[in-house]
Amino acid sequence: MIETIGTIGMIAAIILPFWNIPLILRIQRRRSSDDISVLWAVGVFVCLLLMLPSGLTSADRVFRVFTITNIVLFGAVVVQVIRYR
Repeated sequence: MIETIGTIGMIAAIILPFWNIPLILRIQRRRSSDDISVLWAVGVFVCLLLMLPSGLTSADRVFRVFTITNIVLFGAVVVQVIRYR
């Protein structure tokens, strides 16, 4: 049972940040990020960066995978927001 919960958590940790991809594509397709606050995007990214050391050193594999995947994909969101601002 615990192994199943860990597997489900790992799958969710990998999939959840991929929901950033439609946002990245929408910004690129519209060539605009006017509906997304730069302050919000940068604020979230700074918080993710501050959490990065904790995520990378965590004994919890799910948290480590989520941290890495989320920082990469949300970083792409921030790049797109700034690029099209």
